[in-house]
Amino acid sequence: MVVNCSRIAFSALRGNSGKTLLTVGIAACLRKEGKTISPFKKGPDYIDAAWLGLAAGRHCYNLDAFLMGREGIFSSFSVHTNLTHGALVEGNRGLFDGMDPQGSYSTAELTKMLQIPVILVVDCSMTTRTVAAMILGCQHFDPEVAIKGVVLNRISGNRHESIVRTAIEEKCGVPVLGAIPKIKGGAFPERHMGLVPPQEHPEASKAVDEAARIVELYIDIERIWKIAVDAPFLSYNDPIEDVKEKGLPVNPSTRPRIGVIKDSAFWFYYPDNLEALEKLGAKIVECNALVQNELPPIDALYIGGGFPETHAEKLASNQDLKRSLRQAVERGLPVYAECGGLMYLGKQLIVEKKTFPMVGIFPLTFALQGRPEGHGYTILEVDQPNPYFGVGETLCGHEFHYSKILDWGKDRLASVFRVKRGYGIDGRRDGLCYKNVLATYSHLHALGTDKWARGLFDQAAFYSRKHDKNREDASFCGRRLPVALNFQEERYW
Repeated sequence: MVVNCSRIAFSALRGNSGKTLLTVGIAACLRKEGKTISPFKKGPDYIDAAWLGLAAGRHCYNLDAFLMGREGIFSSFSVHTNLTHGALVEGNRGLFDGMDPQGSYSTAELTKMLQIPVILVVDCSMTTRTVAAMILGCQHFDPEVAIKGVVLNRISGNRHESIVRTAIEEKCGVPVLGAIPKIKGGAFPERHMGLVPPQEHPEASKAVDEAARIVELYIDIERIWKIAVDAPFLSYNDPIEDVKEKGLPVNPSTRPRIGVIKDSAFWFYYPDNLEALEKLGAKIVECNALVQNELPPIDALYIGGGFPETHAEKLASNQDLKRSLRQAVERGLPVYAECGGLMYLGKQLIVEKKTFPMVGIFPLTFALQGRPEGHGYTILEVDQPNPYFGVGETLCGHEFHYSKILDWGKDRLASVFRVKRGYGIDGRRDGLCYKNVLATYSHLHALGTDKWARGLFDQAAFYSRKHDKNREDASFCGRRLPVALNFQEERYW
């Protein structure tokens, strides 16, 4: 397959250099010009992706070789750049940074894989000619990375800019495409997991407009877009197999309805995950845990991550929805929850010494800590029966949580994952299971773990058939529920 797509990537020498401000601002400016831009975020980040999506006016997709594999990246990139004017890719951390010494999963490797020209965003605070030395180092470190230009950030004045600009253009042979001065405050405030998400920003649209204004003032957008247009043709021979081909026959009138709790508390969802469920034949039904009093008619429920801690009072006060969810779980509703969703299914959540009652599917108390309890890529081995994954499977995911479980009762609760990399619940286990509920701290990507979408869809389809026929059955997907998970008299042991 050949992809003829204008594309550009923005990277940096380290994190917190100004990549998001620049990429959001450029996406907004190109949108104003009437261009349809596909935004992408390298890595598993949800928050930067949300800002990029808001600026571009369309979903931002994640590109991550660890989570998705090479085939998943090519598939997502080719599909989501089709019929657009081009793609903007925001890197993460430094250009060559990754989880191993070889930088296998770095922004640099992604840009080489997709043949994307790179613009380096450089924080010039308290430095001048050394900036040129660092860029020269990047050029020599891996000459296959196509560094085509530089944007200077946090410039102190005209003299500062002149020295840095001259050194870069003379020593590195690449153009300086803009210089952003030091800006007090900033359009995008931060908190413990990075930027405040647009869902919680009181004036998110104004923040995007401010980023666009800064770009219009200080950045040569025309030259940057010319670099994007000049990107070479991209060809590859390994398109990912369409999950549709493995799908069960689905009658359009009886498509299983998969609920997705999507509000300002729960919104960490990879668009590819929801699209994978739809490709299999599911109908996505959005729910709001903050305002709805009961679950709508659904055949399964997906609760993603987010910030339940910042909405703890509203979540706790919605007694009717919590009761509706508990009753649905007892009836066997399939529920898959990630991170914040796991916290919501616990008994209570402690935030700043205040205790808020949650749904109570698991008799667990979650408490927010001052530092991350789990942060980074995860590798999980499925070692216990559960409704969604086969024993022996290996799952690659990502976690980032400040919460921890206080006395999680590992002798009483069924956990189904052995943690081979990461932290999970306690550094050893993850994935709590009760009836048809599976809740984990790890986030999975459907293009790298295709059995995730298949497992949730099959559970929803089976529940739908069972519900329609009003049958009582303890099996899942036609298989008998293992004794270890077939809780009878006691709820948790």
